[in-house]
Amino acid sequence: MDITEIFRLSIKAILSNKLRAFLTMLGIIIGVSCVILLVAVGQGLQLYITQQFESLGANTVAVLPGTVSLENGLSGSQPNFVGSKLTLKMADDLDRLGGPIEAAGGASQIPSTIQYKGKSKYTTVAGITANYSDIRNLTVGSGRNISTTDVDSARNVAVIGDGIRETLFGQSDSIGKDITIADNKFTVIGILENKGSGGLGLDINSFVAIPITAAQRLNGSTTIQAMNIKARSKEDIPAAIDLAKRYMSKQLKKDEYSVLDQQSLVSSINSILGIVTAALGGIAAISLVVGGIGIMNIMLVSVTERTKEIGLRKAIGAKPNDILIQFLIEAVVLSLVGGGIGIALGYGGSLLIQRAFPAQVTFWSVALAFGVSSAVGIIFGVAPAIRASRLEPIEALRYE
Repeated sequence: MDITEIFRLSIKAILSNKLRAFLTMLGIIIGVSCVILLVAVGQGLQLYITQQFESLGANTVAVLPGTVSLENGLSGSQPNFVGSKLTLKMADDLDRLGGPIEAAGGASQIPSTIQYKGKSKYTTVAGITANYSDIRNLTVGSGRNISTTDVDSARNVAVIGDGIRETLFGQSDSIGKDITIADNKFTVIGILENKGSGGLGLDINSFVAIPITAAQRLNGSTTIQAMNIKARSKEDIPAAIDLAKRYMSKQLKKDEYSVLDQQSLVSSINSILGIVTAALGGIAAISLVVGGIGIMNIMLVSVTERTKEIGLRKAIGAKPNDILIQFLIEAVVLSLVGGGIGIALGYGGSLLIQRAFPAQVTFWSVALAFGVSSAVGIIFGVAPAIRASRLEPIEALRYE
């Protein structure tokens, strides 16, 4: 038989029972759409994290206490914040080194409840130096930033994130109002512009910045938890790291500090997210196998239902290969159509998700899902096709 005629008969057989064909494709549709959606969310999350880090200073380098390894993510070795031996003097010295280093400053974090007239918010209070905002690309939308005088005098002043402002003050003016931090009154002097994560677990919209000297007074510490260095350009980052390491090696032991550039941290996080994305895609791909089994079952039932038709066609000259090819085409067509519908639903779903959560459809995820759905049709369509091609004409004609 001509391949065109076989293809026409296959399509006719599928269209003769539309509901069964749709139910057969349902597993493939769900599997393909889930693979595309989950991979899109994982890829979008990686892109979002990268963009957030870059918006907060692509040229930054962090000096953290203890030995921090990014080989297996931050889980490899955590910063030793409690036993930190970093000091404000070290940050000032790094700031004065010049060369590839444009600026350097210190920072510490204190989890605390912020209160204002019965309203409260548990968040992170960040003790910062005057140049921290410049290093991290933070912009004060209203009011002013923490100044060198504020740090030198350890003044009880605070710059708050936009999320904190909305929680504590709503739509009313917050500049000049006093908030309570660890039973101490701090005057709000500025509001930060809306921004994303500040890296290393710091959410800019939901934190409060106070002079680092005031933070040291609150927690009774003479050390700081981290130092931030801003290189003059991305190209100067290696030189800035080298200069910082040479200075730090004269101040502390090798296991008492770590110098990390932000790109290493982003790469580490993206590596972890890549594994998670692949795992999610693999889990979703299991439904493609389930869909393939569904196709095989329905096609086997179809062979049984059409036994007499197969016997009649073989009796008038159809060869076993003609029957095999027809049933294989039917299985592949069901898989491809189901895959196409799944791609459309996955892409449409990702567009809806983008309104609330970052999602990015990648070509490789679409190609993978479509390729697997095609393979599923071929692999799981072989058994029913072989069974149909091996039916004896006389026995098939006598089948009731």
